Amino acid sequence: MATRFPATHSHRAPRLFGRERPLHAALGGRQAADIILWRRKEVSASILGAATAAWVLFEVAEFHFLTLACYAAMIAMLTFFIWTNASGFLNLPVPRIPETLLSERTARQVILGLHRRLTWFVYRLYDIACGKDIKMFILTVASLYIGSVIASCFSSLTLLYLVVVFGMTVPALYERYESEVDHLAARAVHDLRSHFAEMDSGVLRKIPRGAGATVH
Repeated sequence: MATRFPATHSHRAPRLFGRERPLHAALGGRQAADIILWRRKEVSASILGAATAAWVLFEVAEFHFLTLACYAAMIAMLTFFIWTNASGFLNLPVPRIPETLLSERTARQVILGLHRRLTWFVYRLYDIACGKDIKMFILTVASLYIGSVIASCFSSLTLLYLVVVFGMTVPALYERYESEVDHLAARAVHDLRSHFAEMDSGVLRKIPRGAGATVH
């Protein structure tokens, strides 16, 4: 049974990242959100299992991608060949490629979604780089530096696998223990703001701002 924090405050703590919508709606409220939050357990488990298998094959067993792709293509072609020729004798249906796999609409939606997120990310970095909020600028630079240090400790495939694992586990765990995490996050943000207020009064206000920048 999950351990609950004592109710020491009469009102609910602010949600993580200041969001107003439930987590499912914040993630898009569609099939992707259902998969990330394990509302469709078979699909979620399949994705996590496939990512784990790929990581083991390429990173642990050190298979080459092209070699494995050729073997997979050969096995698939042999399977379809035998299945197609045996279907007339065994009264089996002829295998078909799912239309959704080659759907232009699905590919367009995926590409447009990635484009929207990339555009938002670039404009967000540009807005922070203008220097209007010196605190956010320092936090962003520090976060990018920490990210670069972490990335240098892993290969690209391992890093991608970790992103998939975190993406398939952390949101689901957060949804389950949302009130406890929000309460701890609110306390941490309050402490950080107190430290930043002390730093701002002693150091940050002495740093010259760019044209049109405001002091927060």
